[in-house]
Amino acid sequence: MSVQSFNEAVIEEFRANAGKVGGPFEGAGLVLLTTTGARSGQEHTVPLGFVREPDGEQLLVVASAAGADRHPAWFHNLLAHPLVRVETGTEEYGAVAMPAAGARRAELFAHVVRQEPGYGEYQQRTEREIPVVVLQRTHETASGEDGVAGKLLEVHGWLRAQLGHVRREARDHVAAGGGGPAPLGLQLRQHCLAFCQSLEFHHTSEDAGLFPYLASQHPHLAAFFERLAREHRVVSGLQEEIVQLLDQVGEGEGAGAGIVERLEVMSRELEGHLDREEEQLLPVLRALGAP
Repeated sequence: MSVQSFNEAVIEEFRANAGKVGGPFEGAGLVLLTTTGARSGQEHTVPLGFVREPDGEQLLVVASAAGADRHPAWFHNLLAHPLVRVETGTEEYGAVAMPAAGARRAELFAHVVRQEPGYGEYQQRTEREIPVVVLQRTHETASGEDGVAGKLLEVHGWLRAQLGHVRREARDHVAAGGGGPAPLGLQLRQHCLAFCQSLEFHHTSEDAGLFPYLASQHPHLAAFFERLAREHRVVSGLQEEIVQLLDQVGEGEGAGAGIVERLEVMSRELEGHLDREEEQLLPVLRALGAP
């Protein structure tokens, strides 16, 4: 049986039995991790063992590849697309995949080996430093409202919260001296990519689906939708500049300062855009009712 066929059988059994599987995984902690292909852009799901952080709050997965000399494909995927989906058998949620670095990685790997000694044996087989990935759960922002209007408010609330989080990390990165400690630079990169990619998906979905539908039902709002589309393009340009600067994080103060400056500009543009969108569209969306 190929690795892919084996994984597919485990995934099917996992989902059919609320996360419980037999065979080599019987009795072990197991999650399904869905990543987005670094090159293909397609979703890929793999079953992985996990260990909880020492405080028990977040889940840790280890890119051991059974001690092979190359990182597994899912690890390369989450570096390109940090926003992942986690299934535990009892719940499913989004998370930002955060590879640990430096002393933090050493601390977490030692914790993992105490819980599951096999990972220590895998590390002995390879000169590659086996990554430990923290799955930082992204909490939904409740809108207190049902229907399409409530969904829009939830997405906007999530985007506002994530942007605030990224701005704080960028300022901390610069305050630490530009390069900063390795974990801080990596956190900034992963969180910033996750935010930018989520924002891009949201705006693309609006431009391709929601806005054309609403424009067909409310022709008097055509000029307003054209304005929103122009604002999407402005924000998209800022996102591209930020993503380019992310490749330079850790190389000096300039990249971090540039990201802070671009994030501040994006924040002003995006907050104004979201406010205008809510002011004009929420009455229309409330009339639609259920999504």
